[in-house]
Amino acid sequence: MFVIAAALPVRADFRVADLRQLSRPSPDANQARCLLALAMIYDGGSRSDAAWVGGVGLQIVRDWVMRFNTAGPAGLIDRKAPGPSRWLKPAQRQALSAMVESAPDPAVHASRVHHSETGSKYASEICRTLLAANSMVG
Repeated sequence: MFVIAAALPVRADFRVADLRQLSRPSPDANQARCLLALAMIYDGGSRSDAAWVGGVGLQIVRDWVMRFNTAGPAGLIDRKAPGPSRWLKPAQRQALSAMVESAPDPAVHASRVHHSETGSKYASEICRTLLAANSMVG
């Protein structure tokens, strides 16, 4: 048997007019789109109507409702992705810096020393990028 879960309730401390007014001055277009979709729900529209207004699927509308219930309108602002993790641990960066600084030509020496000492297989371009970040190579 297949059971459909009930829709998440939307917090009751906002009105339709509040959400529409908050969407107007918002510098974040995605936040404004979320607020207008949620205003559709507050206005008695279905979640499908809200998804159509927001240009997304029902699962995304559900995510917006959860974020809105938790943090209010500020929860709908797009968060910055964390980005890639560092290639080297701090101890590896220091070891690489020390080895390269003692070499006659840091740009040439970096990839050979780094590979032999750390076992990592970074291309010489990446090593040059790491060195440039440490201001060792111009």
